[in-house]
Amino acid sequence: MHPAVERGINTISQVGREHRKPVLVVSQARLGGFVHPPSVRVRTHADPLLHHRYGEAMPLTLDPRDQALLDGEHGPAAALAMRVVVRTAESMQAERLLDITGAHIDSCLYHGQAGLDFAQRLADDNAQVAVPTTLNVSSLDLLHPELYRGDDHTRAQALALMAAYEAMGCEPTWTCAPYQMDARPALGENVAWAESNAIVFANAVLGARTHRYGDFLDIAAAITGRAPAAGLHLDAARHATIEFDVSAVPERLLALDVAYPVLGHHIGRLVGSAVPVVTGAPSGLSEDRLKAIGSAGASSGSLAMFHVVGSTPEAPDLATATGGHVPQSRHHVTTADLRIARDQLTTSADPRLGAISLGTPHYSVAEFGRLIELLGDRRVHPEVHAYVNTGRTVALEIGLRGWTDRLHDAGIQIVTDTCTYITPVMADVHGTAMTDSAKWAYYAPGNLGLDVAFGSVEDCVESAVCGEVVRNESVWADA
Repeated sequence: MHPAVERGINTISQVGREHRKPVLVVSQARLGGFVHPPSVRVRTHADPLLHHRYGEAMPLTLDPRDQALLDGEHGPAAALAMRVVVRTAESMQAERLLDITGAHIDSCLYHGQAGLDFAQRLADDNAQVAVPTTLNVSSLDLLHPELYRGDDHTRAQALALMAAYEAMGCEPTWTCAPYQMDARPALGENVAWAESNAIVFANAVLGARTHRYGDFLDIAAAITGRAPAAGLHLDAARHATIEFDVSAVPERLLALDVAYPVLGHHIGRLVGSAVPVVTGAPSGLSEDRLKAIGSAGASSGSLAMFHVVGSTPEAPDLATATGGHVPQSRHHVTTADLRIARDQLTTSADPRLGAISLGTPHYSVAEFGRLIELLGDRRVHPEVHAYVNTGRTVALEIGLRGWTDRLHDAGIQIVTDTCTYITPVMADVHGTAMTDSAKWAYYAPGNLGLDVAFGSVEDCVESAVCGEVVRNESVWADA
């Protein structure tokens, strides 16, 4: 017996022991290397032992569709996928599974051999997604392959992983911002989305319902069309328990885009995985500002859902956002709090600028429009490398508007299909790397070994043109 299978068998649930057929716990460490796992038996409606438990979990009831998938009636790939979903549901104490209408996959980003083995095994067993499924960023920019600075082996592995997910019927969108596409889930719609910023955007901004679906579980849900009826799929888990009142922050700062990634970073560090609500902010915040809050909070914390009273669909007022309950805690946010959060996103005191990177998450058409406006007819300093990450649909639109040529002429490189903080596409950086993204500022020092300065998009553009770090400190004044 393969050691990976043996380790999985050692973690079977009580129902597996009762039926003498193990229910395999699937994890990245245990999946690599074996081809044919043990068969799985889960109680059906006809079984006198109707419910099964994982530890102290609530009983999980499966319907005939689920059992048919588990029994392999739809093939070995679907059976494996359903085992993953069922074991996750048990661990989440779900009482049932629910239908999803779509999925977004993060597993397509190459992290090592185990991920490729899992995807190829599913593809080799003719797995097909049961719902419309988009793909997150990959490890390569297929539209600009000349940018890649990694080794050939990793390139080949990444391409093989991408091909496996396409073979399963996933749409090759290669974006961390599937919400920027025309087809996106509606209010109350259940989906299985991976990628931290996409998860929080779906829940908070669209009002769709998804829990945190990570690698392997994302594609398992897409293949089965099912997800645990637990977590943020349920009303109770979506109510805010912590309030952040920003009414003391000057209106002139709240009128600027730069306030929102910093606010998100501040919130994420304090709430962990709890659901917060923001009060005192201007009503009708743009999707890009809400995106900035969510992506920053999902990086500095585990934010998967938030509300902004007057801006997000489940928060017309504070009482609705909290489900009628009094928040367990309240935080009165000040300009000083935001300055501290801003400074936490900067690791460099070197005024020399080596690069700027914008678009993490992927830039929207509106954000490109603002960049074009700020740039005017100027060019990036010859010693500065400038990058903007975006998705293919947005790249197509800005091309039609003539903006791609304008940015190229100004010395700005568009990056698609991936992101500069996870894929080696940036040229050698001598000096500070600057960004308007709290997420990029949070991850780039560790991922790329760069010294980073965070600033507004206005700061980034002025710095890129001048060749040194320029920041407007006056916007951070108390009054």
